[in-house]
Amino acid sequence: MSPSVSSLLPQSTAGAPPLVGRRFSSLLLLASCGWLAGCSPNPDPPTGDTDWAWYLGDPGTRHYSSLAQITPDNVADLEIAWTYHAGDLDTLNRGQIQCNPLVIDGVVYGTSPKLAALAIDATTGEELWRFDPFAGEFELFGMGNNRGLSYWTDGTERRIFYAAGHLLYCLNPKTGRPDPNFGNGGKVDLHEGLGRDVSELFVVATSPGVIYEDKLIIGSRVSEALGAAPGHIRAYNVRSGAQEWIFHTIPAPGEYGADTWPADAHARIGGANAWAGMSLDTARGWVFVPTGSASFDFYGGDRPGDNLFANCVLALDARTGERIWHYQTVRHDLWDRDLPAPPALVRVLHEGVERDAVAQITKSGYVFVLDRDTGEPLFPVEEVPVPASDLKGEWTAPTQPIPTAPPPFARHRVTREDLYDLDSAGHAEALAVWERSREGEPFIPPSVEGTILFPGFDGGGEWGGAAFDPATGLLYVSSSEMPWILKMNPYVADGSDGLGLGQRIYRTNCANCHANDFTGGGVFQAPALTDARDRLELAQVVEIVERGQGTMPGFAYLSDEEVAAVSEFVLTKEQSAPEKEPEGEGSWPYPYVMDGYRRWKVHDEKYPAITPPWGQLTALDLNAGTLAWQVPLGEHPDLVARGIRNTGAENYGGPVVTAGNLLFIAATLDEKIRAFDKRTGELLWEHDLPAAGYATPAVYSVGGKQYVLIACGGGKIGTKSGDAYVAFALPGSGEE
Repeated sequence: MSPSVSSLLPQSTAGAPPLVGRRFSSLLLLASCGWLAGCSPNPDPPTGDTDWAWYLGDPGTRHYSSLAQITPDNVADLEIAWTYHAGDLDTLNRGQIQCNPLVIDGVVYGTSPKLAALAIDATTGEELWRFDPFAGEFELFGMGNNRGLSYWTDGTERRIFYAAGHLLYCLNPKTGRPDPNFGNGGKVDLHEGLGRDVSELFVVATSPGVIYEDKLIIGSRVSEALGAAPGHIRAYNVRSGAQEWIFHTIPAPGEYGADTWPADAHARIGGANAWAGMSLDTARGWVFVPTGSASFDFYGGDRPGDNLFANCVLALDARTGERIWHYQTVRHDLWDRDLPAPPALVRVLHEGVERDAVAQITKSGYVFVLDRDTGEPLFPVEEVPVPASDLKGEWTAPTQPIPTAPPPFARHRVTREDLYDLDSAGHAEALAVWERSREGEPFIPPSVEGTILFPGFDGGGEWGGAAFDPATGLLYVSSSEMPWILKMNPYVADGSDGLGLGQRIYRTNCANCHANDFTGGGVFQAPALTDARDRLELAQVVEIVERGQGTMPGFAYLSDEEVAAVSEFVLTKEQSAPEKEPEGEGSWPYPYVMDGYRRWKVHDEKYPAITPPWGQLTALDLNAGTLAWQVPLGEHPDLVARGIRNTGAENYGGPVVTAGNLLFIAATLDEKIRAFDKRTGELLWEHDLPAAGYATPAVYSVGGKQYVLIACGGGKIGTKSGDAYVAFALPGSGEE
């Protein structure tokens, strides 16, 4: 069994992952020093090349760079070094690039809006090769996004792995050509090997896997509604593509955790998937996996129990897939509280003792700091009693775990005093909704009145993740301060609701994203269907409903009659006579339907219905469990024009912290990248981008010149789409 390059590098006694680059000897002292909390980093920048060879920076996903050429003293001199345009911009203006690219041996490996894999010269932006898995005929069916790639080498052979929709590809890094010895002609179908037939269900990978020895370990994104595939974790052989092990996140009968589900859950329930990526401790040989909620997201009457291993941090043996420990952050999730990012593997000074730990951010705005060997919290976690649901047939956990430290990095409750107050009209609009909704502390159950969910479905923390500074023990995380309304509608199948079959199926399965008035939007930026008849034929709509498209899963559980009825309704918008839904296959089995993914905004969906800040950047001291600093992140340009500043803004994408005392982050809807002083939170530099950078930057050096690289894909929360990668550097030639 041949090891990867990372496993050949010296390991610290703490088991911390090493930095990976071409010139290892120049980094070893810095790497070993940086893993000890409180140890000062080398003040001199390394010469030569320093790679960004892992998704989010290193196996422990710390978002950390040892480079220190760019500092608070010179960051204002940063300028664009190069810009690369992928050239496949989505004409519907919904394309995105969420990719945190790899940089290895002077080559950038990234992906395009239409999921082509790219190799780009890291100093000039020149395209070296492109692999288009669709051969120029891009199909949006079931593709979704891509957030990164994985790199493997045994010192002789090299491979790049990435997923385009449900297919996992193995590419030659020099040519971009698929390896014919891997899987089926260079690819593996993620539908296969899950233990039950999911061939017609939505299974894709949006985040890259991790490489350990000769294994690629990867999770998946699945549907969050009825008819979802299970989110089991799998390992593939990097040479052959053979599946080597599987961990059942929904346990089979007789497996640990099966008693937290109904007896037949393994055969019919989906979700509990790891869509956000994972982290790796190369010395221990352990992979740390964050999982999401079970499906259906918002009603769990058919899955009573705590539902292990949904909403868990899982420590698995990377060689075998065996569970070492788990920690569940939400029991019986009814709020879509997926763990949204890989945990950071950190070393902290806790009560005077150096400890290896796992720091897991959450959508709820909490950070769980867990002992890396045992999964036990380093800071006390309280079991807080929470309200029971009053929905028919629902089961709710009586308590939920809430950390006492570090403090939350996002707000948790909307009181009357928190309502939007920039003008009287917006305040009145917010007050009207607040007075008819349920509100309170976290974990207020979904309701027919409407429950205020704060932080919202997208956090709090999100897939951008958190950065950790090994020199200080500070964890940096951005948050969106956006309230959402979670409302459940009773489901009627006997025709007494006055709806025809097509309209009922639409409201049950489609309106939560596309809206009852067909205007689209929502958490998945669903397209408007107001002009569907002008763009689509009936056969096309039927195909989309059955197979899915983009981030929309297919609805394989619908009967042929239901598919035909909803497809016709989407095109005609005409309500047929009220009728009873057909019984048997395809009937919606739940007593409630979620009303839609609805941000709570005022002024024609312009601003969150609460007081600013609407986005924040927070530094938490993981040694002491305290708040170090917190500042607004982002602006609303129209408010800035009115003299209203420092509001913060909704954001997607993570930070990177450097040994040069800087923190870089884009992420915001105002289409800028920023640099902050990592010690104080002071804003030191900002620069306009061609589109919003909803991704995490990569920091690397070639020939002694340090670069900061960001994917500018836009396309979310109403911002324009882009197709660019932009690299920034200081003026000059690097080594002199």
